[in-house]
Amino acid sequence: MSLDRDWDSIRPERGFRVADAGMGVLRLTLLFGSAAVALALIATPFLDSQARSQTARDGFPGLDMTATGSISHRSTYTVRRSVLQADPGGVCIIRSDGKSSGDC
Repeated sequence: MSLDRDWDSIRPERGFRVADAGMGVLRLTLLFGSAAVALALIATPFLDSQARSQTARDGFPGLDMTATGSISHRSTYTVRRSVLQADPGGVCIIRSDGKSSGDC
């Protein structure tokens, strides 16, 4: 009987607790979740720059690379593009005073 008590004092009974398993799953989820967020933050700018250089290198015909900008508030104009024009890539600019320029 003395040997049994000695064994229990050296190695106490180890039972399975659901709370320990839940904490393990939570820790594992947080570990992989934070790794996924870190990878997304690092990989997104790199993949974006790769896609932009690929697009610029291939020069996709028909891809509209229109850029926006700002103009002074005193002058207004309308930019018109139409596939019905002789040159579908042509741009017609109509100013507020009615004058037009470009491919109108």
